[in-house]
Amino acid sequence: MERVHAVSSRNRHRPRGGERGELVSTVHTRTCHICEANCGILVELEGAKVLSIKGDPDDVLSRGHVCPKATAIADLQDDPDRLRTPVKRMGDRWVPIEWETAYAEIAARYAAIKTAGGQGALYIGNPTAHNYSVGMQFGALKKALATDNVFSASTVDQIPHQLVQLWIYGHNSLFPVADIDRTRTMLIIGGNPLASNGSVWTVPDVKRRIEALQARGGRLIVVDPRRTETAKIADEHHFVRPGSDAALLVGLLLALDAAGAVRPGRLLPMLKDWDAVWEALRRFDLADCAAFCGISETAFHELAAALGDGPSIVYGRMGVSVAAFGTLNHWLIAMLNIATGHLDAEGGMMFSTPGVDVVAQSGRGSQGRRHSRVRGLPDVMGEFPVVTMAEEILTPGEGQVRALVTVAGNPVLSCPDGGTLDKALESLELMVSVDMYVTATTRHAHYILPPCGPLQKDHYPLFLGAIAVRNFAKYAPALLPMGADRSDWQIVSELSRALLSARGQAVPNIMHPREALDAMLRRSNWGLTLAQVEAAPHGIDLGPLQAGRLPARLATPDKLIHCAPEACMGDLDRLTEAMAAPVPEGLTLIGRRHVRQNNSWLHNSRRLLKGPDRCTLMIHPDDAAPRGIGDGAMVTVASEAGEVTVSAEVSDDVMPGVVSLPHGFGHGREGVKLSVAREKPGVSINDLTRRDRFDPLSGNAALTGTPVAVALAA
Repeated sequence: MERVHAVSSRNRHRPRGGERGELVSTVHTRTCHICEANCGILVELEGAKVLSIKGDPDDVLSRGHVCPKATAIADLQDDPDRLRTPVKRMGDRWVPIEWETAYAEIAARYAAIKTAGGQGALYIGNPTAHNYSVGMQFGALKKALATDNVFSASTVDQIPHQLVQLWIYGHNSLFPVADIDRTRTMLIIGGNPLASNGSVWTVPDVKRRIEALQARGGRLIVVDPRRTETAKIADEHHFVRPGSDAALLVGLLLALDAAGAVRPGRLLPMLKDWDAVWEALRRFDLADCAAFCGISETAFHELAAALGDGPSIVYGRMGVSVAAFGTLNHWLIAMLNIATGHLDAEGGMMFSTPGVDVVAQSGRGSQGRRHSRVRGLPDVMGEFPVVTMAEEILTPGEGQVRALVTVAGNPVLSCPDGGTLDKALESLELMVSVDMYVTATTRHAHYILPPCGPLQKDHYPLFLGAIAVRNFAKYAPALLPMGADRSDWQIVSELSRALLSARGQAVPNIMHPREALDAMLRRSNWGLTLAQVEAAPHGIDLGPLQAGRLPARLATPDKLIHCAPEACMGDLDRLTEAMAAPVPEGLTLIGRRHVRQNNSWLHNSRRLLKGPDRCTLMIHPDDAAPRGIGDGAMVTVASEAGEVTVSAEVSDDVMPGVVSLPHGFGHGREGVKLSVAREKPGVSINDLTRRDRFDPLSGNAALTGTPVAVALAA
């Protein structure tokens, strides 16, 4: 049943209208599910029509903040391009099909593929991290598919974080959280929270939090190959050569050491192999690190002094994750936060105790239990790197992937070497997509099973509450009735049942997500119930992050911080080799994002698409001039993976030698049914990135630093 919350003192929830024969509008509290910020919003409805979406000033976490992405919820709900019924591809046509018929046909075709010796695979997209209920069903789907071939957006995103956390703290989900509200110095490397609203960091209203940091005398320092939106409001910005972050981080540790500022303090008794880390690091030379990454030795010493003076944070995100040294980068960041004594300390990198403790209620994670068929890459957290997905489909032989299920994913645009992946998907005997749209990926599907609109789903920040800047709990019920539609979790569970039944296997009982969520809340430290959380429409504030939580949270067998993981220590040899090699000539490519975008899945919102074309190649004037490239000129960008043609944006916001394309574009492929997105389709950066560039420790795609050639288009 739809819930309308009580009238507040400011009358935000009072029914409006009400003249005889008129519909009454009502305002409902809700959480924006689009990005990690989890902002509270007020949604005004007239029947099923969205009249407005505004920030909720009483939300315990976001305090009234909202970004343009929230308005796209109405566009998603009402989009005429959104599929409302299952469809089956017949030639170049999409034909409606009944739910039960679709399940039966899919199950029969999959059973035949398995009988013939083919393998299935599963790809899980980024939006599922914002949907607690569907996430609870993937275990059943993996069992139903009976395959080890599981892929997700994680290995083009945050797997290096999780692997380092597993090795150091004993659990892949024990994320340190940047306590920006109480720090003195924050160093951001390869992150742009003004565009992302925080990434692997739930931090709504981050601009105002940065302003508060600066107002109390603190400093924000950004290191990035591009002068990002965040860098432009920072107290200090340093350009850095793409892919050289590991040398930067080693250099900062050496500068701290030289200044006598390595003071882990109360952490010291918990540090296992701390001396071994320093023995390995001291073989590097600060001058070599500075030359390799393009930052002066003086700047290193100044940065180290700032980090050693009072509460400080070193936070690294996409730029250091999607790099050839992604795992090493995050290990070195952890060592920096330990070295300054600001891990598990107020104003440093801290550990949350959210309403649902996913760390205590999930497995630790693993690596290397299985290896991919073609390249022999190890799995990580139960999945294979996406850089292996195309070859597992295209390479003949025993165990070849002949069927694929995707859930809320668009890997053709989000994964490296999208052109080859395009060809691979076209070759499948069966492809099933749980998706709202016909996209660059799902156009290859044989069946698309569309979930209901976003306002027909409930919401709880199951995974994102654990990385929030403040402990909280908030449940948002569905605002619109389901009718004949089905939610993602229902589709995945029903598909799992059909697949198992067709192969004569037992069909398990599925617990309703609300019941499972209630049980998880009750088992956590706060002992909340779902009824209690639901009764607080603006959320329950569980207080600031608390220092000293790590000893009780550590999941290592000996309850120590394992500072010297063997793989990271060994990877320092690879860094030594990279630093000794000649610096490649030519241009290197990096990505970027905009606050009005969210990967590839908001481009059909007219509200967000309006304004200037954002899919441009940003190039420095010193690189544009010798190539005869003027602002707005059409240029070709070519790599070993492919070539695209795009307009140039000549700007000194990127450093010389670096060019930048946004990710998530490329909707102009034949068969894509996104009428708004196709007005400004842009090009896909992943038609240029390569499958052979990845971090060998985690398997994460190395999307940054791709060598490219740029020239005026013919």
